[in-house]
Amino acid sequence: MLATAKELAKIKQVKIFRAGIWKPRTRPSQFEGVGSKGLDWLKRVRQETGLLTAVEVATPQHVTEAIESGVDILWIGARTVVNPFSVQEIADSLQGVDIPVMIKNPVNPDLKLWMGTIERCYRAGIRKIIAVHRGFFYFEKTPYRNAPMWEIPIELKRLIPNLPIVCDPSHICGKMELIYTIAQKALDLEMDGLMVEVHDHPEKALTDARQQITPYQLSELLTTLVIRKTSGSHEFENKLEELRREIDKLDDELISILSRRMEIVKEIGEYKKENNITILQIKRWSEIIRYRLENASRAGLDRDFLIRLFELVHKEAIQIQSEIMEKGKLPDR
Repeated sequence: MLATAKELAKIKQVKIFRAGIWKPRTRPSQFEGVGSKGLDWLKRVRQETGLLTAVEVATPQHVTEAIESGVDILWIGARTVVNPFSVQEIADSLQGVDIPVMIKNPVNPDLKLWMGTIERCYRAGIRKIIAVHRGFFYFEKTPYRNAPMWEIPIELKRLIPNLPIVCDPSHICGKMELIYTIAQKALDLEMDGLMVEVHDHPEKALTDARQQITPYQLSELLTTLVIRKTSGSHEFENKLEELRREIDKLDDELISILSRRMEIVKEIGEYKKENNITILQIKRWSEIIRYRLENASRAGLDRDFLIRLFELVHKEAIQIQSEIMEKGKLPDR
């Protein structure tokens, strides 16, 4: 650990040394961290490198030990965030403590759970809170260990604009060769930092060896990443504003078109009800998808995007017609 930390301290962009000494594992036979003795190792890291230290906590006892040992930053892991009881116990133990807390997103894609942990820590008096995006479990096969689902951290940023969000490309990727792409994407989406797993000899790592890189590889990665500007010249901003006004007009048209479409859906629902016809017409739905995809191909639109869009529209149409069918139904006796 100290060997890794000393190499990381040579990289100017690295400010914090993160180490998990209590590791939640699926099975007890797996490596569960070195435990409390690792706190002394973290002290040496801080003394010999000047890096700030961070450690994962999952119980009030962890919080107490870490704070007493002089750890600079705590983080609450993805498995803990899913349990509001555990989160509340940790929040209670943080009452009156002035320490930064990083909060990873839950394993499952649930923004409310993520926000719930942030709120519990805030109510405990913690004001230095950082969200960590580490990806989400997804039942479909993807190239990643955890699907990025960028729309979720983006929505979190919209709801809590001043909340810093750090991306953990290591846990998203699961493989070191994918880390650059995700790290660059995170910066392009205005994430505020990166949490990257580093080991001086990744092949000897006791957990997650495939997603770890060496200090040298981290230095190369940080040198290669492009940090883009968040704003441009006066001319650029004027042109961008002009294009955005066009988008606003088109969005208004889309809303108007969707509104008219749903009015026709209601008419169809009433007509089906009068004639005792089922709501779902599979043949019609198949025709819609086929013809719309043909049009999308000619228009240069992405096939998967259009399918998702029409599935949402169709779901809403089914809901509207279901409500029409339910009207006037006799209550159960």
